[in-house]
Amino acid sequence: MAKVKKISGKTVFGLDIGTRSIVGTVGYKKGDEFYCIAQRVKEHETRSMLDGQIHDIGQVGQTITEVKEELEEAVGMELTEVCIAAAGRVLRTATVHSDLEFSESREVTVEDVYNLKSMAIEKAYEEFTSEEDAAMSFYCVGNSVIRYYMNNYPIGNPEGHKASVIGADLIATFLPEDVIDGLYKAVEIAGLRVASLTLEPIAAIQVAIPKNYRMLNLALVDVGAGTSDICITNDGSIIAYGMIPLAGDSLTEVIAKECLVDFAGAEAIKKQIGEKEEVEYEDIMGLPQTMKSADLLHVLEPYINRLADEAAEKILELNGDKPVSAVFVVGGGGKIPGYTDKLAEKIGIQSQRSALRGKEVMGNIIFSEEVEKDSTLVTPLGICLNYYEQNNNFIVVTFNEKRIKLYDNDKLSVVDAAMQADFSNELLFPRRGKELRFTVNKKARTVKGQLGEAAVIRIGGREANIYAPIHENDVIRVKESTEGAPGSMVIGSLPEFRDIISVQVQEKRLDVPKYARVNGSYQLASYSIQQGDDIEVLDYCTVGQLLEFMDILLPEDKVILVNHKPADRETRVYENYLVSFAEKSELEAAEAEKLRALREAEEERRRNLYERAGVQDFYEDVEPEKEEDEEEKEADTAATEPVKEPLSISITVMVNGAPVILTGKREYVFVDVFNFIDFDLSTAKGVLVTTVNGAAAQYMQPLKAGDVLEIYWK
Repeated sequence: MAKVKKISGKTVFGLDIGTRSIVGTVGYKKGDEFYCIAQRVKEHETRSMLDGQIHDIGQVGQTITEVKEELEEAVGMELTEVCIAAAGRVLRTATVHSDLEFSESREVTVEDVYNLKSMAIEKAYEEFTSEEDAAMSFYCVGNSVIRYYMNNYPIGNPEGHKASVIGADLIATFLPEDVIDGLYKAVEIAGLRVASLTLEPIAAIQVAIPKNYRMLNLALVDVGAGTSDICITNDGSIIAYGMIPLAGDSLTEVIAKECLVDFAGAEAIKKQIGEKEEVEYEDIMGLPQTMKSADLLHVLEPYINRLADEAAEKILELNGDKPVSAVFVVGGGGKIPGYTDKLAEKIGIQSQRSALRGKEVMGNIIFSEEVEKDSTLVTPLGICLNYYEQNNNFIVVTFNEKRIKLYDNDKLSVVDAAMQADFSNELLFPRRGKELRFTVNKKARTVKGQLGEAAVIRIGGREANIYAPIHENDVIRVKESTEGAPGSMVIGSLPEFRDIISVQVQEKRLDVPKYARVNGSYQLASYSIQQGDDIEVLDYCTVGQLLEFMDILLPEDKVILVNHKPADRETRVYENYLVSFAEKSELEAAEAEKLRALREAEEERRRNLYERAGVQDFYEDVEPEKEEDEEEKEADTAATEPVKEPLSISITVMVNGAPVILTGKREYVFVDVFNFIDFDLSTAKGVLVTTVNGAAAQYMQPLKAGDVLEIYWK
């Protein structure tokens, strides 16, 4: 390796990866001058690039490696970072306006201007991606501010001024992912990392059109081998970018057919046109040939016209259908004689205002080596100079073994990389388990699941969080978050279940826990609620549940009373109910005595009723039969005497499944039945059960025909 050259300032390695050749430049900037300490050119051995796009990544990568190694030998240092430019194939642009407001009027700093520009670039990116086909990815490869604003008025540069709001109109340019991917992969083959990426016309303008010229309405045309890239300036800014997929190679192909030579031979012939009156070459048959440059130009004229036509049309389109004031042409393809004149003619300007730019614009370029200063050097030098003008618009990182590119807004974090890598946001944050949904007393209830663990994130081996900043070439590894346990609860944890039922048992107050039914079945407090369960927390307990809670086994000679009434194990006991126990014999005797008293009271009532009606024997329902003549006599007088209501009626009821006819009264109550059935009440044989139509009977309950009665000992 050669001795290290004395360098002052940040060294920049720039590569112009062109369709025909690769030009590598190493230099540094000092003040307003750029020192080019080494430059190497190597042509592609095959047509591994077409129309500015890489077709054979491996072959292009190998050529880049050779250029890099030659430059390392020349400058005596290892080159690891490189600045590159992309041709404007399938170029798309977006123009946006963005404002940056301050809480109060203050002096605008350089950071404010930078933040404003970053906001505008991000806005352009968002607007562009929202309009484009989602199936095709694009990346921002260049941008420029058209105009700045201060307090809503145009200004050249707001820095240092006092303002409450600053704004900017910005144009950004985008290229498809496949174009960018090819460039990145090719330089990676050579062991290089991309330090910055720009568009070729943006790079060329750094040299060809100095900033003090950009107040004028000018066009820059970079005529390469496969594409002609175009840039328009006005009012101190770049206002438009464009591209046509036609350049020097289209002329080379015509020469190859005309002269019967291969592509490399035709390229050599093209370079001699205009330099020599006659061109000498050898055709594919090995025969020496000679052809006048004028004759070749005559053959090429229609193709030169077409090249100039399309470039002029694009310039007029980008400039609002108005001619520009002048056209600067750079690149090897623009050196063909007659091109600049035809371009001026098509645009409608004087021929003197369309010209090649080479050594005329290299006054601030200092070369350490002897080189020919012509238009082919403009773009390679501009790529290096552009590094000092703006940072790269996107970075490349590795996310879980996947290489991804991100738009660089200086605020990138792990979460941005995850989104670009289609790594679900849910997998970054702790995830809750499934909710448990059920109903309690017909009201919906939800228990949330538990939180899982957050994602485990490492950047270059060190632990980080999702908001950790990321940088070029970071290696990010993310172990996805986990889902927590699903929601769970036992019935005993329900607030409703924790309430109690307070009842009076004998002379003692007792707090009884509530009971619950789940989907119709009783469950213990330890029952784990399941998804969709229908839970009913009861506001009562049964006598049987009460006995179980009290751990009492009721003797056979005992009976239970609820609010002084006989009860069974299914009888419901509500808040403040009275529950007591009695001897079965005592209860039976009391029931029999009560029944006898009721019967006597009823007989007394009936006796009084019949006595008032003049009936001697209240058990007789019908008078003796009368003689036929007396009946006829009464019938004759019946029409003239008022009709008397009958003293008794007969009704039929069902008792224990058999019909029973009740007679001798005008109305009947329940206890009357015992006068017409054989049922021994003198000796109690258990608890007397009496019902009328399925409901508990009252002894003085009125009866009507068709009633269904049940009377039995339990």
